Amino acid sequence: MNETQHSFVADHYAPRASAYVASAVHSGGPDLDRIAEILRATAPARVLDLGCGGGHVSYHAAPHVGEVVACDLTPDMLDEVARTAAARGLSNITVQQAAAERLPFADASFDAVLCRFTVHHWHDRQAGLREARRVVKPGGFGVFIDVVSPAHPLLDTHLQAIELLRDASHVRNATAAELVTALEDAGWSATALSGRKMRMEFDSWTARTRTPDICKAALRHLQAHASAPVRRYFAIDAEGGFDLDSMLFEVTPSLL
Repeated sequence: MNETQHSFVADHYAPRASAYVASAVHSGGPDLDRIAEILRATAPARVLDLGCGGGHVSYHAAPHVGEVVACDLTPDMLDEVARTAAARGLSNITVQQAAAERLPFADASFDAVLCRFTVHHWHDRQAGLREARRVVKPGGFGVFIDVVSPAHPLLDTHLQAIELLRDASHVRNATAAELVTALEDAGWSATALSGRKMRMEFDSWTARTRTPDICKAALRHLQAHASAPVRRYFAIDAEGGFDLDSMLFEVTPSLL
């Protein structure tokens, strides 16, 4: 099951890699600014960009650290990251193909682990968080960022439904409370949390994942027939645009 899911995700994202490098949603935001701020203050020698996707964390981190290892399940993503890093003159970025649940690095290999918008794709969230904890040095730190689900079942059901219709590789968006618990169970201690709303524009949101027309129609049907509380919470507009919740978790390794 695990290998099958990993292969499915890698195959799913291979033809979509360049779209994630170009994505305006992924290439900017206050969470990336916060990462850069933390790295300027700490100047770690070696950091891991776990589930790097289009590499935007790596590009923001590279000017402030000695080395960035951009790690992703999808080889095509890593090819795009390597090309983009070279084009930008970021020679301290290297790439590594691996699943989050089985990292090919020795214990305590990194001063920091950075992870943005990828945990909800992991086949085994807890294994991935434990691996991230294993490879960070004592005294190091982590920054985990992901879309989070509202706690109410009504809102959670809508979010999981649209995520899966849009992207068949979606596993699950956890709530902020669930992620705090998962991080703690994996050996991390949360030191700060900050959230923001992210506005999704329907056409670019679905184009990025090459969502089939039949699924786009189903998405618009769900939005049109959603209850008033759902439409209000996600701020669904006439063109299908809506808000997502994102949370940034600053963490340090706890004693194992």
